[in-house]
Amino acid sequence: MTRGGREGGVEARAEASWRGEKWGGGAGGGADLAGWQVVQAGPTFSPAGWRGMDPVVPIVALSLVLGAIIAILFFHSYFRKRQSEVRSIANPNTVPNPNPNPKPKPLPKKPLSKPHSSDKDQNKRHHPLDLNTLKGHGDAVTGICFSRDARNLATSCADGVVRVFKLDDASSKSFKFLRINLPAGGHPTAVTFCDDASSIVVASHTLSGCSLYMYGEEKPKTSENKPQTKLPLPEIKWEHHKVHDKKSIITMFGTSATYGSADGSTIIVSCSEGTDIILWHGKTGKSVGHVDTNQLKNTMAAISPNGRFIAAAAFTADVKIWEIVYAKDGSVKEVVNVMQLKGHKSAVTWLCFTPNSEQIITSSKDNSIRIWNINVRYHMDEDPKTLKVFPIPLHDSSGTTLHYDHLSISPDGKILAATHGSTLQWLCVETGKVLDTAEKAHDSDISCIMWAPKTIPMGNEQVLVLATASADKKVKLWASPPVPSS
Repeated sequence: MTRGGREGGVEARAEASWRGEKWGGGAGGGADLAGWQVVQAGPTFSPAGWRGMDPVVPIVALSLVLGAIIAILFFHSYFRKRQSEVRSIANPNTVPNPNPNPKPKPLPKKPLSKPHSSDKDQNKRHHPLDLNTLKGHGDAVTGICFSRDARNLATSCADGVVRVFKLDDASSKSFKFLRINLPAGGHPTAVTFCDDASSIVVASHTLSGCSLYMYGEEKPKTSENKPQTKLPLPEIKWEHHKVHDKKSIITMFGTSATYGSADGSTIIVSCSEGTDIILWHGKTGKSVGHVDTNQLKNTMAAISPNGRFIAAAAFTADVKIWEIVYAKDGSVKEVVNVMQLKGHKSAVTWLCFTPNSEQIITSSKDNSIRIWNINVRYHMDEDPKTLKVFPIPLHDSSGTTLHYDHLSISPDGKILAATHGSTLQWLCVETGKVLDTAEKAHDSDISCIMWAPKTIPMGNEQVLVLATASADKKVKLWASPPVPSS
């Protein structure tokens, strides 16, 4: 068919289409014929058609082509960059090789072994006073207590178990311990020895309230033919439930009462998170006294080493002190409020008695430590006296003073151990100066500290030992730092 024939055919079809179908429908809805011809003339590629086309169309077409090229280049660069990032994440030590088929090279062995060796070196680099670590706890350690001969250390743990470690040598690689499982559902919060190392009092908290258990060992039964080869496990000698009006016991301390007419029995003081404090007879479990601090909320309470005084730190800046009055038969007769320590400007965070029971050391949020003389004639209205005031020598990176969470004084009365968070400090009681500091004594906050009442063997020598416990499931033993001679 000739070109004219083709054009004629197209035009004929267009004309027929126009005649057969009205654009837009109806007589009044017809479209402009010239416009229709331009659209239909496109397939004929006639010069007249191009001349009639809008000049914007070529520009738009060119723009679309250029846009497509730019998009292709952009996505190509993007995906190459992503591949490079993936390679760098997979192997950060290697540099991308332009060679598409690089030969795999074995990684050097020396750099890979460095992290392991540094971890071991880091573990070896402990504080010089760090003697040993008692492991084996399944959860946070909530309480610790030394026996009177310092050869046993009892720990209470949130895993529901009390462990009694045998401390034959502070530098031993392993320690034997006795495991005591508390009744199901109980979470021990404090522990103390009673009379000797064979009996322990444990405070346990459950959903129904707080309970006290005294565990004691039965005497081993022996026969002439078959001697006893294993010591029997401790069993519950007495127990009390829902004590302290179902509130949790936050601190518990025991001591052998030797003041006045006391008969040497163990007196235990339990302090709740409320406002009440209860005295217990260790052997019988009988409640022998009860006091109320009336200070909104208790922080802690302690009993003096001779069993004469009870002191409590609570919500306010004052410390209340009670005296335990003993009857002629050695039993507790009454508990009397005898004095208050006034001088701190903010809440007292912790306190401890000196070994001679005549002084109290307090730490407060007012950034000070005070040493008080409580051996006064209070019945003649003589007030306790402040002997020394020291600024707390612990600061954060910005220079802000940090208050102490716990205090414990050495049995010779020369060193005060204090903690804040996971930091442990040793202070000279005479001067208040820092003897040593372990900034990261534990991997978590320290929950309790206590000095051994006597020296403990370590190799061929005897050392004063401080025990610290933490939520990191560990108990650590620390040597005492040297005290400079005055």
